[in-house]
Amino acid sequence: MYTSRRLASVRQSSARRGSVFRFWGGVALLLIWWWIAWFGPGPLSEHAFFPLWLGYILAVDGLTALRTGSSLIARDWHRMALLFIISAPLWWLFERANAILGNWRYITPRPYELLEYVLLASLAFSTVVPALFVTAELIRSFAPFAPERHWIRLGRGNRSLALIALLGVVMLLLALAFPRYCFPLIWIGLFLALDPINAVLGNPSITEQVRVGRWDTVLVLFAAGLTCGFFWELWNVYSMPKWVYVIPFVDRPKLFEMPLLGYGGYLPFALEVYAAWSLVQGLLAGHDPHWVRFTEARQAKKGIA
Repeated sequence: MYTSRRLASVRQSSARRGSVFRFWGGVALLLIWWWIAWFGPGPLSEHAFFPLWLGYILAVDGLTALRTGSSLIARDWHRMALLFIISAPLWWLFERANAILGNWRYITPRPYELLEYVLLASLAFSTVVPALFVTAELIRSFAPFAPERHWIRLGRGNRSLALIALLGVVMLLLALAFPRYCFPLIWIGLFLALDPINAVLGNPSITEQVRVGRWDTVLVLFAAGLTCGFFWELWNVYSMPKWVYVIPFVDRPKLFEMPLLGYGGYLPFALEVYAAWSLVQGLLAGHDPHWVRFTEARQAKKGIA
């Protein structure tokens, strides 16, 4: 009995040291590469996006572990690594759609060869899904987001799932066919098209939660999307390479490079990321029901609001 308790104590102490190391190591990495992104020498600053956001991911994951005793990396770093792999091709889908929509473009310090551009961009895009997920895990640990939130029930039965998926496909087609007027639909259409498929396959699904009146995961993902969106736009503003927006009708006022109304797109974008992850994760590795916990009600850690 004593040996078991001793081993448990050692493991807890080791886990806490790992959390502290991730948090402070991530903060240091973030601050160093933030400075390099804005003020560093050109050749180095061109490669700042990935290490800056890796620092953010490590710091937020470490803080979550310190608050709750667990985190995505602590529970299964292999699944965390898969988030990076899933993330890049997912964002390339949006890049392909933007070739038609024309809502943003990149400013680069020099011309890039195609292969160099694809590799550098893919490395940067690989941080999108991990950043959203660690942020959602942290947000769930705060008291306002901890409990279940119940509201109206939307959609019942397989027929409603088919209608939701069809609506999503129609939205995607409208956005691509009439980009000047229907471009916002791209940010909700993919979610509506994919998430009902997850419900049918038995994967984690926002649609399935909403069908029984649960909206807390939606709120958590909305908050995570806005939080990451703020930092994406903040760190972009003085960086090079950077992106700028060309958005019809709502290009003013701006917060950083993003039109203020454009931040609303980060709300459904977070839902799309979750739906795409759920589908791909289910196909590639299966779902561990205990790994992603920002979909579960929890109590905030005592003493920390």
